[in-house]
Amino acid sequence: MYKIVRKKVLNPSVTLMDIYAPGVAKKAQPGQFIILRVDEKGERIPLTIADFDREKGTVTIIFQLVGATTMQLAEMEEGQYIQDFTGPLGKASEFHGCKKVAVVGGGLGTAIAYPQAKHLKEMGVEVDSIIGFRNKDLIILEDEMSAASSRLFVATDDGSNGNKGFVTDILKKLIEEGNQYDLVIAIGPLIMMKMVSMLT
Repeated sequence: MYKIVRKKVLNPSVTLMDIYAPGVAKKAQPGQFIILRVDEKGERIPLTIADFDREKGTVTIIFQLVGATTMQLAEMEEGQYIQDFTGPLGKASEFHGCKKVAVVGGGLGTAIAYPQAKHLKEMGVEVDSIIGFRNKDLIILEDEMSAASSRLFVATDDGSNGNKGFVTDILKKLIEEGNQYDLVIAIGPLIMMKMVSMLT
């Protein structure tokens, strides 16, 4: 059993939880994921490791309410336990030889982009992060992304945060200004990732 030690509602459809799982936290790397099961009869679902704290023994997950399991998980509170929390699984991200990187997150993809940006900054890499949302009420992890970046740009489709446009508009402007990136990481809706790929 794995204890929920922190719960934070990021917006009406996205929740963050810190789970006490010292075995997972000890070996977790950016880019990896876990598989959890809420209870004995629950389905197994994969979630990206959004962050981890080896000293506290916690692993952070961020999930969107899209199905029965995530809705059941979102109803749980701090101090309660989930049945299974297996990981870390998958191949960790590799960033050899990078000096300057752009990390682009769209919507919930920001939760997956965050550990990449944080790890790169800890490596001493210059990180320009660009995150985009439909409106200001859906913005998540702005403070965390700011701390994990050399520069952070936040856009909204409707301009409700004062910066109207798409992540690709900002990336295009940065490239036109002469910024040269060793790597551009794009995580978000398929159309966003396609447009970033076409741009780069």
